[in-house]
Amino acid sequence: MMHSWSPGYTQAELDAAQERYCVRFPPDLVALFLERQPTLGYDWRVEDDRIRQMLAWPFEMLMFDVEHGSWWLDWGERPASAGERREVVSQFLGQAPALIPLYSHRFIPEAPRLPGNPVFSMHGFDTIYYGSDIQNYFAREFGDQRKIAVGKIGRRIPFWSDLAEDHDKWI
Repeated sequence: MMHSWSPGYTQAELDAAQERYCVRFPPDLVALFLERQPTLGYDWRVEDDRIRQMLAWPFEMLMFDVEHGSWWLDWGERPASAGERREVVSQFLGQAPALIPLYSHRFIPEAPRLPGNPVFSMHGFDTIYYGSDIQNYFAREFGDQRKIAVGKIGRRIPFWSDLAEDHDKWI
């Protein structure tokens, strides 16, 4: 499926969105958004409820999986109470880079604030790499499949890369 694009945001619109949602877009996402924006993505000017829902998605989806029996071994022993489990997941995610929604449940990490962060498809513990960087992601999701670079993801992102790569750490 080919992706359609709309005109980009202004710098003021991007600054306002980053302030409103307490996120910082990586520089390659800023450059893309200044040039154009995906029509199927999130409109950072007007889709407040939808964007807030997707910013909460990683935590909520991990909690859904946790409450249905999954657990990340690096979090230590699984607490008995739901409240304690929620506290552990919340504290751990508070240390991981925030995920910025791009389209559906595809996200780019906020940090490091460098070009070239991978894109993740995140649905709880079912998290995978979906692009080696923002350009590779859009080619993979919506473009010419022949343009997709094949190979290992170059940049590791704390927690999110572990979740995508090390399925032996969750039960």
